[in-house]
Amino acid sequence: MPVSVDQIDCNLLAALQQDASLSQRALADKVGLSQNACWRRLRALEDRGVIRGRTVLLDRAQLGADLVVFVMVKTRHHAAGWLTTFRQHVQAIPNVVDFFRIGGEYDYMLKIVAQDMADYDRCYKQLIDGIELETVTSLFAMEVIEEQRPIPLKPIA
Repeated sequence: MPVSVDQIDCNLLAALQQDASLSQRALADKVGLSQNACWRRLRALEDRGVIRGRTVLLDRAQLGADLVVFVMVKTRHHAAGWLTTFRQHVQAIPNVVDFFRIGGEYDYMLKIVAQDMADYDRCYKQLIDGIELETVTSLFAMEVIEEQRPIPLKPIA
């Protein structure tokens, strides 16, 4: 259920999405609030779960982790116990940076970041080890055009 956010909240969140390292004073100046009012709004957004944390965007290529693979998974199993086991299994693979249950021809989509094909192959083997999957299809990204774009925000009453 969406929480209520006004235009000032949207401005704060947009500024944080662009640069989460802004000091509270710089953030307050950027959105036209006093430092105390800015702090109160940030605290309220955190308390309501709108802000779940703050992270740093890394340049994968400079860190030798520039192979991106989207893995599509089909399964014949849809029981709650199997789903719990599968989620835990996938969450234990550190290279899986995004993990979705999806509708359509496939049941799950994973985004895996690896150093190279050998590193991806290790992740693939870990994914299929000890868990029954019907189909696993890998799609290799050739070029990053846009990634980690800010979420477009509008006030919610």
